[in-house]
Amino acid sequence: MPNRLTTLQTKTQQTLDLLRAHESRNVTFMAADGSWPIVWARAKGVTVWDIEGRQFLDLTAAFGVAAAGHANPRVVRAGQRQMATLLHAMGDVHPHPLKAELAQQLSALTFGRWSRRGAGKTIFCNSGFEAVEAALKTALLATGKPGVIAFEGAYHGLGYGALNATHREHFRRPFRTQLRKFGQFLPFPVAGESRSQQSDDVHSLRRLEAAAKELFRRKRIGAILVEPIQARGGIRVPPPGFLPLLRQLCDDHGALLILDEIYTGFGRTGTWFACEQAGVAPDLICLGKALTGGFPLSACVGRAEVMDRAWPLSSGEAIHTSTFLGHPVGCAMALENLRELHRLRLVARTARVGKWLNKALAALSRVPGKLRCRGCGVGLMAGIELRRQDSSPAGNEALAIIQRMLHRGFILLPEGEHGNVIGLTPPLTITQAQLRRTLRALAEEIAACP
Repeated sequence: MPNRLTTLQTKTQQTLDLLRAHESRNVTFMAADGSWPIVWARAKGVTVWDIEGRQFLDLTAAFGVAAAGHANPRVVRAGQRQMATLLHAMGDVHPHPLKAELAQQLSALTFGRWSRRGAGKTIFCNSGFEAVEAALKTALLATGKPGVIAFEGAYHGLGYGALNATHREHFRRPFRTQLRKFGQFLPFPVAGESRSQQSDDVHSLRRLEAAAKELFRRKRIGAILVEPIQARGGIRVPPPGFLPLLRQLCDDHGALLILDEIYTGFGRTGTWFACEQAGVAPDLICLGKALTGGFPLSACVGRAEVMDRAWPLSSGEAIHTSTFLGHPVGCAMALENLRELHRLRLVARTARVGKWLNKALAALSRVPGKLRCRGCGVGLMAGIELRRQDSSPAGNEALAIIQRMLHRGFILLPEGEHGNVIGLTPPLTITQAQLRRTLRALAEEIAACP
């Protein structure tokens, strides 16, 4: 494979030309010099091949979806079998058995594990933001209070409901005049950002607690919505006391704790769900991405008592539903995908490999050059934060490095408001040797950055 993708080949150019002509121009970024994007043709395990036959190591798991590896054979076969028997069902009208089985499995995997008498009930959705919006609706119906506390740097999706809790102005500004503005934003505390880590963590949590109590006093707050680790926000890991504090605030003020584990769920951080590392159980949890391994299916799972309090018994016309609710192919793939995560012991494996990775990332802080590096993350949700010598975010430099890494055969993405965090969220099946090769190439590119 050539060291540099200097020009786009014919097949790639044909695809991009069609997209330029027929897709909204705000969707696919295309570099003027032809260096970005590649056009995917197929993927297997941790490897992607583009339409020209070039091979790449995927460090993104395609936005965290391919946890058990791209095109996991058992998951693919489960989808194929289901497509041959029942391709589509009737959402909220006439159910199919797999929807009931998956709802039971999600109940057992969440609230069934978190409480002796625990049981969960599910609203199936299609994408992550829809699961968030189902949770927001549940909180309003259960508490009667419309306000939601969310956090700076949060990304909960781009639907109109979710946008009220997604913080970045890049996504919110064009639609601000149509937003309901029920979201109230507080700072997201990040562990270990300064030398006096323990002292700063305590003070940041105290400030957060005071600010949250003031919001509860002034506003009708029915829920706190939070990512246990901010992914698109820049792989930001909070102090250990963060989730317990939010749990206590919700308990004290009659609000619901909603955890957005769309990215962190299903083993990404080395436990089934990131909240388990803090010993905190939510009232509602939003799931997606790695749920099926490649089919658009998401879920809002809530404590049975909360769900029953919020949602009335169906009278034949559900007040929250969709055409593809609990799609049979998605359910079949999700059930097999969960079995694969168990069979391959990927959660425990991620904890082990992730511990090695985060130690290895610390070494990047000693890479010589004009950029300052800091490793961050938990498990296989990790990143490399890049800053210039004056401490300003090195977003342009990070993007240039990611583009050069693509030329070398590595697929990476920028994270964070300034795009200065190089994310590492590979399939959970990735090997230490593959990660070592990635870090070696990254160190070379960081050192060479002008």
